Order: sequence, then C-alpha cells, then structure tokens
Amino acid sequence: MTEEFKTSKPIYRQIADRIIQQFVRGKIAPGEKLPSVREMAIQSGVNPNTIQRTYGELERMDVVETRRGQGTFMTEQIDRKKQLRIEIQREMIETFIQNMRGIGVEDKEITEAVEQFLAGKEPSEND
Repeated sequence: MTEEFKTSKPIYRQIADRIIQQFVRGKIAPGEKLPSVREMAIQSGVNPNTIQRTYGELERMDVVETRRGQGTFMTEQIDRKKQLRIEIQREMIETFIQNMRGIGVEDKEITEAVEQFLAGKEPSEND
C-alpha cells in the first residue's frame, strides 16, 4: 500500500505527521508498538532510510521511544498527546488565517464565514 506524497514537504516529515495524526485521533494507542522500519517502509512504499529518519524525528519530538531489541513505541504520556493535538490545531488555524488574509478577507469576515460554515449555511457575500 504505497502512499501519495506532496512535493512541498519532505517525505519523512509527511509520514511523521500521519503517525502523529493517527495517534491524536486514537487510531494508534499510547504505548503501541509501531511496525519495524522495514515493515513501515514496505507499507509506505519508501526507502527504509526514510522511515529510520521518520522514527528519529518522532523520537526527537518525544512522540515515540525506541527500546533496544524491542522496537519503536508510541509515547505513553497522555499530556504529550494533548499537547500534540493543540499544536496541530494551532498550525492548521494559522495556515487558514494566513490564506484567508492573503486573499484579502478581513478577520471579522473570517469569523462570520466560519460560524456560517459550522452552522451548515453557505457563505454570504458581504460586499
């Protein structure tokens, strides 16, 4: 099962982001063992060195821990999971706001559009 990757971000970082998102959403449990480097490389359709770099990055971020002779495991720190969720939210909101401002949408209009969207209504033209 090879995955589609974007060219705007390094592949190892895209894989790391996917693992983090699965963890935050509960698809990967705290303390769960991740596939071996070789297994993950095959699943992802990438070189094992890419997965090694992914796991290294996740370990640096305190998302996983490597246990010698046992493998790589997700952190068991529930606070870290909550912190990751907040970080992802902040990044997504920041990108959204920057994009909206980039097309000339004022903050008040952004707020109104989001409220309308969440209410299931079509955005209205305020010009």
